[in-house]
Amino acid sequence: MTDQMSGSNGNHGVVLEMKDNSNTKEEIESTFFSFPFIQKLIAEVFGTYFLIFAGCGSVAVNLDYDKVVTLPGISIVWGLAVMVLVYSVGHISGAHFNPAVTIAFATCKRLPWKQVPPYILAQVLGSTLANGTLRLLFTGKLNHFLGTQPAGSDVQAFVFEFIITFYLMFVISGVATDNRAIGELAGLAVGATVLLNVMFAGY
Repeated sequence: MTDQMSGSNGNHGVVLEMKDNSNTKEEIESTFFSFPFIQKLIAEVFGTYFLIFAGCGSVAVNLDYDKVVTLPGISIVWGLAVMVLVYSVGHISGAHFNPAVTIAFATCKRLPWKQVPPYILAQVLGSTLANGTLRLLFTGKLNHFLGTQPAGSDVQAFVFEFIITFYLMFVISGVATDNRAIGELAGLAVGATVLLNVMFAGY
């Protein structure tokens, strides 16, 4: 299994994509039980955990303390959390932290489909543990932790989610899959995109 690193003029940067050319049953089994692949899953669990803990934690603080954090503050927390985590574990797992990102990379053949279920399970586990931790730390209402609170209709929510997810993947694809991009700036670009998305579409 090899990691393809994106960079400029041969300079390697943050990894947001992996390619695996193993095809046989034995190679697939050895991939799943290999130490490097387990490292990737652990990185996704911890990365998703810290992302949700920081982002949703800022929302919980905002709701529990009379909206002292404000929307710009929450947006900054989400953006900084993504940026820091991309630079921290991007070279290990690709720093997906989101099933949409994982599926998009698999669709574009930047990640083997056989790795998609374990990646998504790792992300769900990390986010669930983070949610449980926040439930233990905060004593606010249950709706602080059990889901989003859309302000508009389902159609509006769908359109917003479609646009911001497309925007996120557009930026990720641009900075992570093109060798002409400056790989070292991937974390900054993706973090800034998340910040703008939260600022624009809410939390």
